[in-house]
Amino acid sequence: MTPPVYLQVEAIPVDAVTILRIYVPEGSQVYRCNGRIFDRNEDGDFDITDNTQLVAQLYQRKQTTYSENKVYPYATIDDLRPDVIEKCRKLSRVFRTDHPWQTMSDRDVVKSAQLFIRDHTTGKEGVTLAGILLLGKDATILSAVPHHRTDLILRKVNLDRYDDRDFVTTNLIDTYERIMAFIAKHLPDPFYLEGDMRLSLREKIFREVASNIIIHREYLNAFPAKLIIERGMVKTENSNRPHGFGHIDPLSFTPFPKNPIIANFFQQISRADELGSGVRNMMKYGKAYGGKHPVLEEDDIFRTTVYCPDFEGKTSVLRSQPESGVQSVTDRVLKVLEAGPAGKNEIALALGYSKRTRHLNELMAKLLDEGVVEYSIPDKPNSRLQKYRLKAV
Repeated sequence: MTPPVYLQVEAIPVDAVTILRIYVPEGSQVYRCNGRIFDRNEDGDFDITDNTQLVAQLYQRKQTTYSENKVYPYATIDDLRPDVIEKCRKLSRVFRTDHPWQTMSDRDVVKSAQLFIRDHTTGKEGVTLAGILLLGKDATILSAVPHHRTDLILRKVNLDRYDDRDFVTTNLIDTYERIMAFIAKHLPDPFYLEGDMRLSLREKIFREVASNIIIHREYLNAFPAKLIIERGMVKTENSNRPHGFGHIDPLSFTPFPKNPIIANFFQQISRADELGSGVRNMMKYGKAYGGKHPVLEEDDIFRTTVYCPDFEGKTSVLRSQPESGVQSVTDRVLKVLEAGPAGKNEIALALGYSKRTRHLNELMAKLLDEGVVEYSIPDKPNSRLQKYRLKAV
């Protein structure tokens, strides 16, 4: 299939069998299977590859439905930022070292991502609106969508105006990073364990919030996107092309891609989860973070409310939680060592940390003094090959 199709598969147990429910989202591009173009008509799939009129009609339907496919015939690859393309190329190999972008030129990356296409109703080629928004120079973005902006606001003391603000008008890759930086600057990240792994609730929740603001926005609408941090909650608003109205129930909702090309690009650089899973993560971790489930409301303006620890009263509790959490690390360390000897870095990774911490160093020294664990190379305590193991009883 060209371009690639991303499917969502759900396993549903029914009696003694398992049924796979496969959700195939409507795409914003014309897809080819083995080089052929098919159109769905009632219960049949018809090969229309050699029928120019039917192919043109299919392209026209797609471009009418998805504004991200709007072609700007006078926009070229030179209107895009090579440094942002290189950044995306590096991000794409974080979880896939053999990602095809690694060996492609900038032009080929843009074309493979369907950001430079031919408008089959006019015959003109050019960068699409999605391409300009994702990778364009600021002047190019301003020319194509002069109303494009994301307003980040902190409002906890001055409720009439704001305490801090970031007015973002740049490309979507840098916009995502600016949103996450604003969140990290003004919201706490309480200690949270899932099994033996420490997770960043803030990262889990607001990664989805940030990508939702970017991916599911209707960019031809001049309504500005907003993220507002208030006492005990974070609210977002962005223009929307609704496929339903009212509150979204994560247990029954059907995900619908508003900008599939932009969504696919964000998945390639690991800035977004597969369709639908982000909302479930937001609901799963949202209550643990703020005490209430987030609220998502679909309308012409898509609104999200995420509850969060208050700025006063709870801050000290959030800071004290890592200290109390460290006491329970002992059992988890011993569980790691039950599987065999391990070094400090290996233990840290097993506990969910990116590297060993001061608390882990202190804990291992304490376990050594108490005779609970011992060195794997007792006569060379400073050996670079040194590991810890449970002491035989």
